[in-house]
Amino acid sequence: MRLNSHLMHIAIIGTGYVGLVTGTCFAETGNNVTCIDIDEKKIGSLKEGKSPIYEPGLDVLLERNIKEKRLQFTTHLAEGIKQAKVIFLALPTPPGKDGSADLQYVLDVAASLSKLITRYTVIVNKSTVPVGTAEKVHEVLVQHLDPSLFDVVSNPEFLREGVAVEDFLKPDRVVIGTSSEQAKKVMDELYQPYLRQGNPIYFMDERSSEMTKYAANSYLAMRISFMNEMANLCEKTGANVDWVRIGIGGDSRIGKRFLFPGIGYGGSCFPKDVKALAHTALEMDYDFQLINTVMEVNDRQKLVLGRKIRNYFGSDLSGYTFAIWGLAFKPETDDIRDAPSLELIKELLEAGAKLRVFDPEAMANVQQIFGDKIHFAKDMYAAVEGASALIVVTEWSEFRNPDFDRIYEILKHPAMFDGRNVYSLEKMQGLGFYYESMGRKIVHEQVRETLAVHHKTIVRERGVLD
Repeated sequence: MRLNSHLMHIAIIGTGYVGLVTGTCFAETGNNVTCIDIDEKKIGSLKEGKSPIYEPGLDVLLERNIKEKRLQFTTHLAEGIKQAKVIFLALPTPPGKDGSADLQYVLDVAASLSKLITRYTVIVNKSTVPVGTAEKVHEVLVQHLDPSLFDVVSNPEFLREGVAVEDFLKPDRVVIGTSSEQAKKVMDELYQPYLRQGNPIYFMDERSSEMTKYAANSYLAMRISFMNEMANLCEKTGANVDWVRIGIGGDSRIGKRFLFPGIGYGGSCFPKDVKALAHTALEMDYDFQLINTVMEVNDRQKLVLGRKIRNYFGSDLSGYTFAIWGLAFKPETDDIRDAPSLELIKELLEAGAKLRVFDPEAMANVQQIFGDKIHFAKDMYAAVEGASALIVVTEWSEFRNPDFDRIYEILKHPAMFDGRNVYSLEKMQGLGFYYESMGRKIVHEQVRETLAVHHKTIVRERGVLD
């Protein structure tokens, strides 16, 4: 059901992940939305209904709203904002070498808007930006624009890649930072169609809103790093991290989410936001030890799986071929920004290994980085052919129940390294693989004894090749 009483003209500047999802979902509830970007090729594709990103459900909404003429795309800023009552800034804020967020794109666009706006407009920072950015945008706008013609609002996004459409249409909360009653009224009206199930909208000052986004992502990153440390300790003590996770997740004060151990967090949000929060603390001359440790733990965790592989096969991996399942930083996305797979690939290549990889969505992005240095397989089983071990890096659903008999037959050596604990120890116990995961005991360690024979074959093949 669409609520036409809430129809608004909205402009979204930036058609990256956040901008495209935001614009499409606003159009879905009946608003008239224009998305603006300087990338002519991208805008051309979007006009044809082709999404530049993989996000479940987005393509359907994109096609529908373009067809219904609620969603338009343009490269012309003046044209795109002409009727807009609300303008969202969904622009890149890439991290600098010191971890600070680069506001160049945000402030440049604000300067352009200051010469184009002619009636009252709400300017919304949708990008993840440092505390105090709303004030900086205001300072730029007021240079050429009467303060009565605009308000700057902070409205951080809390979209999870892979379920971003659902998160936007049914948010668990909406956070709005504004000191203006007029802007508050506009934003409340805009978001009401998404809050019909009783989920709250929180109004607060701009700085608190900006800090909320960094606090949320940094806290979740901290939980992940904590469980990764617990998994490493479980391996040394003989405890099973699966049971530890269940045991603490049952505590209502802790909860069950973000307690799965693995090989480190990645993506577009956690790494960048944790660094930015650490930089903010540094600017305030505050030693935020906990956040600094979270970053250190995550960097270290990305090396754990590679160390397990080299402990098993030796430091020189020349002559060995490994299959990797999963390249994206998480399932249901093609995003490889700060993905643990990239560090693992670099490490194994430097040790002399050959790699055969498969991911349902992210291979094209990884190919842009590594080119022909690795083999991109046509499917998950083709990746395993002739490999000395299978390495699971991303927990895509299609990897959860594979044909283990087939894998056993086509592997040169029956070894599996699971960086996401996709398979239960009980299941692996009866399959005959050497199976090493995170924070749990090794299954069929006696298979290691057959490694000597496999290694002799590798050495012999090396000699033939030489």
